[in-house]
Amino acid sequence: MTTETLRSELRAAIDAALDKQAANVTLLDLTGQSAFTDYFLVCTGFSTPQVRAICDAIEEQLKLRGLRPEHREGRDNAEWLLLDYGGFIVHIFTERLREYYDLERLWRNARRTEFSDDLPGASPAGERWA
Repeated sequence: MTTETLRSELRAAIDAALDKQAANVTLLDLTGQSAFTDYFLVCTGFSTPQVRAICDAIEEQLKLRGLRPEHREGRDNAEWLLLDYGGFIVHIFTERLREYYDLERLWRNARRTEFSDDLPGASPAGERWA
């Protein structure tokens, strides 16, 4: 999977997260494995204010594209915020909670793509396929 093959709304969410210095930005492709969504976008913030800032940036960018979350969980001092856009769900964790819930382990059969802001346009930093 490359940024060129990603849906534009996923690219926008990834770029927004990276713009706010989210760490370990990972896309799990759940196509055919889940009845409730096709993708999980998982990323880490290093404080609750950063988690909120990442969430706000993603919501703002997707709102510009006419998308609003169908469901939202967490707020204020949350260490985990969730934005459900139907076809994909964004999980923004603090380091502690990301390690605790370990979605990558729970969905280890999903194709996994990691993104880094080291490359222009949020290009994949490396792909790992289960």
